[in-house]
Amino acid sequence: MTETALITGVNGFVGRHLAAYLLRQGVAVHGIYRPSARRVTAAAKGIELHPADVRHAVAMKRVIGAVRPDYVFHLAAISSVFQSWRTPVQVMRTNVIGTINLLEAVRAAGHAPRVQVAGSSEEYGMVSAQELPVVEDAPLRPLSPYAVAKVAQDRLAYQYYSSYGLPVVITRAFNTTGPGRPRTYVTSRFAREIARVEKGGKPVLRVGNLDAERDFTDVRDVVRAYWLVLRKGAPGEAYNICSGQSHSIREVLALLLSMSSARITVREDPALMRPADIPLMRGDIAKLRAATGWQPEIPFEQTLQDLLDYWRARV
Repeated sequence: MTETALITGVNGFVGRHLAAYLLRQGVAVHGIYRPSARRVTAAAKGIELHPADVRHAVAMKRVIGAVRPDYVFHLAAISSVFQSWRTPVQVMRTNVIGTINLLEAVRAAGHAPRVQVAGSSEEYGMVSAQELPVVEDAPLRPLSPYAVAKVAQDRLAYQYYSSYGLPVVITRAFNTTGPGRPRTYVTSRFAREIARVEKGGKPVLRVGNLDAERDFTDVRDVVRAYWLVLRKGAPGEAYNICSGQSHSIREVLALLLSMSSARITVREDPALMRPADIPLMRGDIAKLRAATGWQPEIPFEQTLQDLLDYWRARV
């Protein structure tokens, strides 16, 4: 029989890539999207869509009961660290209450699909150079409302596994990027602005902190890891998804600029600085590799090239 997967947040950046990947694996895909969304951009044909808000418990129980999935990928969230400083209450309602509603719906459904709760490297917060690469049992020191919400999701997943035996696996993806990344994220904002300059836009690119170093992974590698870890990972456990390498934001900008012949002036903008920022982040993928055999396959330069080409086709 064909296996069935349900993706919350299927209309988002990672959700769209995951849906397309699962369809290629022969999985029947159902997706939840927010009813108030101005448009549904889940591109892959063959997805059965369900309008439902994760903040509404009744709606979540209705969808889980109707679909009865074998796998649930819980991606629905407000995922912008920058936005979380402006709307912390909204972030908590969507990310934390939404997770409770999903887990309660699964618990009430009378069957136990394997559930992935998508966390983030932001949960680790401030780490010292001596703590790198970060392993899964490192302290969680969240530095933004978004990160606090992700810690809560993470711990809720563990609590539902421990208290009710739900087969929940926790993932902590580090910085995910690639074609389709919204323009509010640094790699995508840089790529979009370069593409706009190439089309005759103002040749100025505003930047925030260029010294921060991040561990970037291509979204196409990330969704493959999601599928593997949900099938092979141990319930109740957390798994880092990362490359194991770090790149400064300055290096990201330099690589993108090197892919264009446009002349662009780079200017620092205080408005783009965060109230608190993590200077250095790099993850350890030994646990994930041991459980699934996964490792990233797409070179970072190719990820950035594909992202720039994505925006060149759209500006």
